[in-house]
Amino acid sequence: MEPAAAAAGEGQRFKRIPRQAWSGNLELDPLCYKADFVKDDGKYGRYESVAPPSFQNQIFEGPDTDIETELQLGNDRHSKPEDATEDDTPSTSGRQIYETEPSASSSKVHCSLSPLPAYEPAFDWENERSLIFGQRVPESLPAISNSGLKITVKVLSLSFQAGLVEPFSGTICLYNRDRREKLSEDFYFHLLPTDMLDSQISLDRRGVFSLDAPSPSVCLLIQLEKAATEEGGVTPSVYSRKEPVHLTDKEKQKLQVWSRIMPYKESFAWAMIPLFEGNHAGGLGDAASPSSPLAPSISGSSSQDSIVDPISKLTLDGKLNHYSSGSSVIVEISNLNKVKESYIEDSLHDPKRKVHKPVKGVLRLEVEKLHDGHNDVDNVSEGGSMANDLKDGDLNNGRCSRSSFDGLRTSLNSSAAAQKYAHHNGKTSSADNGDNFQAFDFRTMTRSEPFSQLFHCLYVYPLTVSLSRKRNLFIRVELRKDDSDIRKPPLEAVHPRERNTMLQKWGHTQIAVGTRMASYHDEVKISLPALLTPQHHLVFTFFHVDLQMKLEAPKPVIVGYSVLPLSTHIQLLSDVSLPILRELVPHYLQESGKERMDYLEDGKTVFRLRLRLCSSLFPVNERIRDFFVEYDRHTLHTSPPWGSELLEAINSLKNVESTALLQFLQPILNMLLHLIGDGGETLQVAAFRAMVNILTRVQQESSDGAERNRFLINYVDFAFDDFGDRQAPVYPGLSTVWGSLARSKAKGYRVGPVYDDVLAMAWFFLELIVKSMGLEQSRLFYHNLPLGEDVPPLQLKEGVFRCIMQLFDCLLTEVHERCKKGLSLAKRLNSTLAFFCYDLLSIIEPRQVFELVSLYMDKFAGVCQSVLHDCKLTFLQIICDHDLFVEMPGRDPSDRNYLSSVLIQEIFLTLDHDDLSQRAKAARILVVLLCKHEFDARYQKSEDKLYIAQLYFPLIGQILDEMPVFYNLNAVEKREVLVVILQIIRNLDDATLIKAWQQSIARTRLFFKLLEECITHFEHNKTGDSMLLGASSRSPEVERPASPKYSERLSPSVNAYLSEASRHEIRPQGTPENGYMWNRVSPQLSSPNQPYSLREALAQAQSSRIGSTARALRESLHPVLRQKLELWEENLSTAVSLEVLGITDKFSVAAGTRSITTDYAKLDCITSILMGLLSRSQPLAFWKAFLPVVYNIFNLHGATLMARENDRFLKQIAFHLLRLAVFRNDSIRKRAVVGLQILVRNSFNYFKNTTRLRVMLTITLSELMSDVQVTQMKSDGSLEESGEARRLRKSLEEMADVRSKDLLKDCGLPVNALEAAPEGSSDNRWSWVEVKHLSKCLVQALDAGLEHALLGSVVTVDRYAAAEGFYKLAMAYAPVPDLHIMWLLHLCDAHQEMQSWAEAAQCAVGVAGVIMQALVGRNDAVWSKEHVSSLRKICPIVSADVCAEASAAEVEGYGASKLTVDSAVKYLQLANKLFAQAELYHFCASIQELIIPVYKSRRSYGQLAKCHTSLTNIYESILEQEASPIPFIDATYYRVGFYGERFGKLNKKEYVFRELRDVRLGDIMEKLSHIYEAKMDGNHTLHIIPDSRQVNADELQPGVCYLQITAVDPVREDEDLGSRRERIFSLSTGTVRARVFDRFLFDTPFTKNGKTQGGLEDQWKRRTVLQTEGSFPALVNRLLVTKSESLEFSPVENAIGMIETRTAALRNELEEPRSSEGDQLPRLQSLQRILQGSVAVQVNSGVLSVCTAFLSGEPATRLRSQELQQLIAALLEFMAVCKRAIRVHFRLIGEEDQEFHTQLVNGFQSLTAELSHYIPAILSEL
Repeated sequence: MEPAAAAAGEGQRFKRIPRQAWSGNLELDPLCYKADFVKDDGKYGRYESVAPPSFQNQIFEGPDTDIETELQLGNDRHSKPEDATEDDTPSTSGRQIYETEPSASSSKVHCSLSPLPAYEPAFDWENERSLIFGQRVPESLPAISNSGLKITVKVLSLSFQAGLVEPFSGTICLYNRDRREKLSEDFYFHLLPTDMLDSQISLDRRGVFSLDAPSPSVCLLIQLEKAATEEGGVTPSVYSRKEPVHLTDKEKQKLQVWSRIMPYKESFAWAMIPLFEGNHAGGLGDAASPSSPLAPSISGSSSQDSIVDPISKLTLDGKLNHYSSGSSVIVEISNLNKVKESYIEDSLHDPKRKVHKPVKGVLRLEVEKLHDGHNDVDNVSEGGSMANDLKDGDLNNGRCSRSSFDGLRTSLNSSAAAQKYAHHNGKTSSADNGDNFQAFDFRTMTRSEPFSQLFHCLYVYPLTVSLSRKRNLFIRVELRKDDSDIRKPPLEAVHPRERNTMLQKWGHTQIAVGTRMASYHDEVKISLPALLTPQHHLVFTFFHVDLQMKLEAPKPVIVGYSVLPLSTHIQLLSDVSLPILRELVPHYLQESGKERMDYLEDGKTVFRLRLRLCSSLFPVNERIRDFFVEYDRHTLHTSPPWGSELLEAINSLKNVESTALLQFLQPILNMLLHLIGDGGETLQVAAFRAMVNILTRVQQESSDGAERNRFLINYVDFAFDDFGDRQAPVYPGLSTVWGSLARSKAKGYRVGPVYDDVLAMAWFFLELIVKSMGLEQSRLFYHNLPLGEDVPPLQLKEGVFRCIMQLFDCLLTEVHERCKKGLSLAKRLNSTLAFFCYDLLSIIEPRQVFELVSLYMDKFAGVCQSVLHDCKLTFLQIICDHDLFVEMPGRDPSDRNYLSSVLIQEIFLTLDHDDLSQRAKAARILVVLLCKHEFDARYQKSEDKLYIAQLYFPLIGQILDEMPVFYNLNAVEKREVLVVILQIIRNLDDATLIKAWQQSIARTRLFFKLLEECITHFEHNKTGDSMLLGASSRSPEVERPASPKYSERLSPSVNAYLSEASRHEIRPQGTPENGYMWNRVSPQLSSPNQPYSLREALAQAQSSRIGSTARALRESLHPVLRQKLELWEENLSTAVSLEVLGITDKFSVAAGTRSITTDYAKLDCITSILMGLLSRSQPLAFWKAFLPVVYNIFNLHGATLMARENDRFLKQIAFHLLRLAVFRNDSIRKRAVVGLQILVRNSFNYFKNTTRLRVMLTITLSELMSDVQVTQMKSDGSLEESGEARRLRKSLEEMADVRSKDLLKDCGLPVNALEAAPEGSSDNRWSWVEVKHLSKCLVQALDAGLEHALLGSVVTVDRYAAAEGFYKLAMAYAPVPDLHIMWLLHLCDAHQEMQSWAEAAQCAVGVAGVIMQALVGRNDAVWSKEHVSSLRKICPIVSADVCAEASAAEVEGYGASKLTVDSAVKYLQLANKLFAQAELYHFCASIQELIIPVYKSRRSYGQLAKCHTSLTNIYESILEQEASPIPFIDATYYRVGFYGERFGKLNKKEYVFRELRDVRLGDIMEKLSHIYEAKMDGNHTLHIIPDSRQVNADELQPGVCYLQITAVDPVREDEDLGSRRERIFSLSTGTVRARVFDRFLFDTPFTKNGKTQGGLEDQWKRRTVLQTEGSFPALVNRLLVTKSESLEFSPVENAIGMIETRTAALRNELEEPRSSEGDQLPRLQSLQRILQGSVAVQVNSGVLSVCTAFLSGEPATRLRSQELQQLIAALLEFMAVCKRAIRVHFRLIGEEDQEFHTQLVNGFQSLTAELSHYIPAILSEL
């Protein structure tokens, strides 16, 4: 690992930053400000990051979504070239979107995103660092820290009503009108009339004023001056007249000439402009533009004032432009107050003075507020100002852009920053034109903070001169260094009014015209010399000048002088009054000459002036001054060497008041350090103690709450430079002094309270020691290092290192002791020590630092108290944050990185700690570190990543050794650990992984358990839908509202990021084009119930009860953020799944070569992972990668995976593939189809057939059907097939599609992927025929299920359809005994509810049949094939071929359990019971005969006895049925035809219905019309066709549905259907047969001559025979008619048939053998019935009517002779039988029937007589 970027700036580790000096003429600098600031660049850690990968939208499809296609369509629509589509995908956290190209080298799975960036999407190193306890915060350069707000003022123009003719000039300063005090020095400006413009002077200069905070009392005080007025010339009053004045050309010329020759000015007018409106005093903060000029209420005169009438009537030029950088406003000041005479500033507000006249003119200024241009980018976001604008819909916290931000690395030079914020109106405004005048802020002198810049000035304000006569007086001010001779030129020390000129020798005030009491408001700024001597003094010269043009320009005349010695007065802050001298003689300062002086005004002090000293060199405070003086003496060796005065001076520093102490902090510390470095022991200790004392005071008195006081940080980071190589470095001395103090404490000596203070300030000393070392190191190697080489570590002297070790040890002991007492100091000290080690790692040999670290670890060994442990973690956290952490060596040359091994050890220990917060912290540390490595620009090569992964790899080993530790973590911590594990594994090479898998089966299994945990914990569940279910947001997921959890799955820091992001109010900047404005996102967002301000939204969410749930919080997020959050979560989930998939792939390859230890019989590692992946919702990207992996795995391990042991796995794979086959997204559906094909291929490959797979798929399909919604409501409320079902059918059909090559290619598989040839043979076992059969079976099962579901609503009404639905399901699932049985039993229940006992019994038989077949197939039963076939006679559904299928179907959870002899017997008994209820006893008999062998084989005689008893009963019941005179009917049968669209599948079909025996035609009509009327809609009506003629469907009315219902008779197997006899059903009861019918007939009479009614001679008969599909009793109540044939009988045949039928009936009655004599009663009754119908004489009845129809008249001639013969023969036979019957009747009757018999005889005789008319032969016959 070469330290790549680390070396880059190492040689120049320290950066020099030049200081700004404010005053120009300092030759020497005795203190500290000469040196540049020296800043250690590496101190706060720097971190060059790579741009993060961009996140793609991951597409998670549901069964019914096809987002992929929608997006594609959307993109096609968008892909006009100018639209960059990136804009649609929100980028993350303000980083630039950056497409990562998958590198060619990475394996195909690895082109995916790594899980880590998605887990930590807003990873921000700075931010993570700032969370460490005791984290050091860098301070910005001290130079600018004073000002909170800057304002620039630029004078644009001045215009008068009278015209601007002469030049004007003026001053502007900040003024506090309440305290009447000047806040800044004056900014001078000049205004020339246009014709006098001098090309050198431009108006482009701006004044820059600093302000602490906006306050209504702060004003701009503007004072204008012009050339003093010429006596008798044009007076200034022309500018203030009410009526318009126009100057004549002559006057103009006069003014111009005069202004050229008159260099002295007089005051002209003034104005005061409040910068901030009163009512906005504090509120403006940063948000408003510097107001009043830019006041919110811009109209009219803002804020009235008692003195000044209309204060600043502001008319604004154009609109107010707000810019997020400087906001500048043009201010027009029209209320200039003209002054009559000279004045001092204090008197402007004096109420006694006369109101000044307004000037008729306008002064235009441009006022602009600046952000601190110089501040480091870092501090800018403090005020929440410009850094937090939402740009491009992204929260860019100034920190998020990792790529550009490395602590202070960029330490911008101010102009870069200024440019950034100052573009406005197209021109760069503000900060740094170089031309700006930075007005000195007088409050610097009163602030308690160190002077960090050099300034050394004196401001002189002459106030008043009161003389006895009127003069035109002005004053000249100069600085002299001695009083020897007044003719010597004074020092060039006065700052000029014009810019860009040198310091001048003197300055002038204005002229006070014609007054005795001259007042002045001028400011003269004088640069002081660095060393003031008692000789330095100011001289004031008073001049009088005539304001008249004589022959030449007027000459000033000296009136007198005043002298002010500086050394005595410079500290005074009050006004000074001086007398005026007429003459200055040499040595005028000396006391001796005072008497000879000649004073004006009798030596009264008539001249009043004010001084203001602004100096960072000259301490006003005496004690500091003493110390400085003594120090100088000591270092320059001008005093006796014992230095007791110095000691005193040092000790008295304790008592300096704090402001002065702070202001001179840097020089004092420098001097003390110098003394500590090489001052002899006494001075060392004194200086050390003094220093501790001062530091403690600074820390307390200027506390800003931070542990490291910013003034001290500034000192260490910038000011301290270890005397720039002029003296020996400080660190040896400092560590010795401190070390000896610490040792004496350790030995138990009393060291006083100072020791605690030292501990509190330890950070300061340790940072000094380090900086001192670093400076020495860089000096040693600075010049003699070739470029680009690393600086070698500093070799510490043995003694010094020992001293540091001892010091470290003592401090550690302190931490340890105090921690136990719970003192906060201990934790701070702990962090300080950590940073000390951190810093040393960069400077000295790392192995030396490791000695310190191991010292620490020994002290805090193992799992210690929570407090101590926390300290230890913080320590590690800080050290591991080191830039070169990855590149650190081990302790021995042979070892790997020492720090990382300590870290891993400790973190693992902590994960087992009782304290939960410690666990969380440990997990966090790991994640953050790995993120840092992942995003570190230096470690982007794959070998670097591998190295890092190997460093952390031992962690995984430890977790595998102690899994309970992992299981005890809570979900969040588990996620953290898992992400780390995934990240490590991701970058490991295969060899290391394989090693990890070689140890033991259990360990490999645990490894995969971890991966399963990954899948579980990072599963993606769509939250988007929750918005639709409004109410569900009150779901029971209650969390503590304390921590906002926007997302459970992402890293905890994301929650912080989001709450930050949502807390920032976002101001619209500039134009709304740049991304989402919060209030513009969507119209409905600003509706009253959903406020656009996130703060309100959050408040609302918190106040309502649901505020605490994650979902509600999520919904309170701004849509942009929410979208981003979902994007991150999707990517995380995707990355994890792909990662796990990739590892599994590697594992299966390794297992293929048997190079690892795992359970090869089941390969449970692979199966469990695949199951885990499949059972969760995965994105499209995953499905695309999934197939090739599965294909490979099956290729390598097919035999194991297809084996019985893995049934459960196979079934689940099948289930999920079928589930995916339902998806609307085609890419996923296609892959599911190919997946199924791969399963089929493997089935062929290993079993040569697909039987077992078919069973498997059938089972899973049935499970899926309960999950998938196969139907959907149509608008009219009926159900229809859903899209899911349609897609599933399509997929199942595609499975058998021969053209699947392209499909394979699309899915990334080889074209021959489906060839199933076992090793070594070339024959392909794949058979498309079998696949098609498989596909057909599955589609059939699907259709059955679908049909059943569609019945959903009518199940209760249409029982027929319901039964059929169950039946179809039972048949479709026939390959799976369990399912087959289940549906048969459902069907059985349905029949029982309808009381269709026979059908229910058939179902039971069917079930028993399935079980018997299976048992016979297994050869383990009492039954044989013969038994099965006898069962089949009862129930044809029992299939003949007993095959292996039933046994093949034993899939785990299905099969063997129910297939036992007992269960078969149970169902046989059920069937028996049901057949008995249906009274079909002959079936009962056959069933009993199947049960008996079972009991025989078991020798259970009791059961056998029962069986035989029941057999007896059965046979008796059969006899009873047969003996009954009324023939036994077990059911009635009806043919029903359906015609009409609304019948759906039934349309144009005929069915035979089997109904209970008591159902009449009317009943079934009513029943069916009730069922089908429910199905009609408004447009259809239901008709019943009344007769049974043939229906031609095409002739029926459309829109009407017809039912045709006809009663039919069952036909026996041996019946002659051609016979013309009428069928009498009772005849068939002659013998008991199995009542199994599959043919039915009915007769329909019709005529051929078109009459509806006709006599017998016209009446034809049609006999229709129907063949049904299957026989009754069946498993259902109705069977489809498959064939119908019809015969026609002519009228005469009809007649013959009718007569023959009656004959047969009578003969049957006579001949039937009766078993006993007692039976005569029933016989008599039936005989009477038949005879009565045969021989009673009615004209048109029966026989007689036949004769009249056929044997008389015309019809008789039509009959063929043969027919005639037949008719006559039939009649004769009939009569003969009747006669016999009457005789028998006579034999049987008793008394009561005598009369009836007589009637019968009479009837017979008269009938015979009637017939003899037609058939004469009849008489002879009878």
